[in-house]
Amino acid sequence: MAGLDLAIIAVFLVGMPLLGTWIGGRQKSSTDYFVSESRISWWVVCLSVVSAETSTLTVLSVPVIAYTATPAQGGMTYLTLALGYIVGRIIVSFVLLPKYVAGDLVTAYAFLGKRYGDGMRATASVTFLFTRLLADGIRLFATAIPIKLVLAQYGINASYWLIIVALGIAMVFYSFFGGVRAVVWVDAIQMLWYVLGGVVVIWWLAGKLPDGWLAKAADGNKFQLFDFTSSPLTGAYPFVAAFFGGALLSMASHGADQLIVQRLMATRDVKAAQKALIASGVVVFLQFAFFLFIGVMLWAFYNGADPVKGLKLGNKDELFGNFIVTELPSGLSGFVIAGILAAALSSSLGALASSTVTDVYERVRKTPMTDDERLRHGRMWTLVWAGLLIVCAGLFASSNKTTADPIVVQALGIAGYTYGALLGAFLLGLIFKRVTQADAIIAFVTTVLVVGFVILGVKFAGSTPQVNFGKATADLKSLTGWWNTPLGVAVTLLVGGLLSLRHSGGVPVRDELDVKSEA
Repeated sequence: MAGLDLAIIAVFLVGMPLLGTWIGGRQKSSTDYFVSESRISWWVVCLSVVSAETSTLTVLSVPVIAYTATPAQGGMTYLTLALGYIVGRIIVSFVLLPKYVAGDLVTAYAFLGKRYGDGMRATASVTFLFTRLLADGIRLFATAIPIKLVLAQYGINASYWLIIVALGIAMVFYSFFGGVRAVVWVDAIQMLWYVLGGVVVIWWLAGKLPDGWLAKAADGNKFQLFDFTSSPLTGAYPFVAAFFGGALLSMASHGADQLIVQRLMATRDVKAAQKALIASGVVVFLQFAFFLFIGVMLWAFYNGADPVKGLKLGNKDELFGNFIVTELPSGLSGFVIAGILAAALSSSLGALASSTVTDVYERVRKTPMTDDERLRHGRMWTLVWAGLLIVCAGLFASSNKTTADPIVVQALGIAGYTYGALLGAFLLGLIFKRVTQADAIIAFVTTVLVVGFVILGVKFAGSTPQVNFGKATADLKSLTGWWNTPLGVAVTLLVGGLLSLRHSGGVPVRDELDVKSEA
């Protein structure tokens, strides 16, 4: 490493927040701050969606999945999820997006308020806030990994906490001043940057790998796309679980998660939002394939050495970052590291603030807020959530050494507790016309408890489930996480549907199409 690399990184960390602030301009209203008055082009939103959902976890952790995959598992089976993602986005585009965009809503949970009432709206919003805090805490911690490695090359032993605070300040700057317009545009620019960083890595590796490495990788099943042999209940990426689970997971993350929905509602109309969402699924598939291929090239470069035992790394997620700072020449290394930082600075703070203000605070307050008050509170909550996110990321950094899973799997695992209940609440209101708010809340809470019990307490001996709250052993394995969202949706629909039978005599249902959102 040389001073040139640190200079590139420093310019990026200072320049991107300033660029975002300039692009965002001055917000004249809360609507402008939260959804940019719906003026952003669909292709920009598409890139922003991809950047928001993949981030540093993709850049750092997805190559590790292909690198460490066994011949029985296959190196590209993670792409089965991405195929499911495309299907899930298509469904969301035509089922849920029209109700958000055409309904002039500020958050996805305003739809639940129209369908059920403010109680269900607040329940879903608080669930989103808590889940997003945990998931994005992992994302922010993931960004600190390459920064720590870079500084270590200069003999600087900076703590994860210090690095996380610096990154958090950079992220909150343009979110606070530029609103969602700054977030979306910076996301798009940063996505192009980290993809170019990946191109640089592939170009450099292509000149260093020995002849015949492709054939060797193929013999090791590194290019196997589908897994039809692993257990559909406990396998890593078995086709049925990964495809079906990926579709439902994408429906939840892109139809019931304010992080993504906020970006989609910043487009001009329903058709633009649909194009942005469906195109993002295709881009994500290509991006996953791109970074998995980098993982295969790294496997050939290091001759399959174990990241921890063979390469002496602190954990497997340091593999790609270690390669960048120790193998790439000066200048290229700084450019790629800046790209990883670009993936990290995709901000969820606007989504957290908008949901807090419009779905929770304004409902608790009871009296209507003026637009100036809503804008002021939006910025205040942006700062509050930034502080909470920094603390959460620091705590994950302190405890990560005890976790064996790649960080991308950890982040998706957190969402698995609640995504099924969130998506199920939306589908419940669309399918069962007589479900009341009380029915929906009972079904929601029941689902979170059932899914939590399955994740923490149900293990499988072959195909036989057993209740075991201890750690999984070689003989007892946990249910693969890709079933968590489908299970949650099924429980919500079952419980809510059964409860709705009590009202067969005719309980009036709030009209989710004609009633305008109070927000």
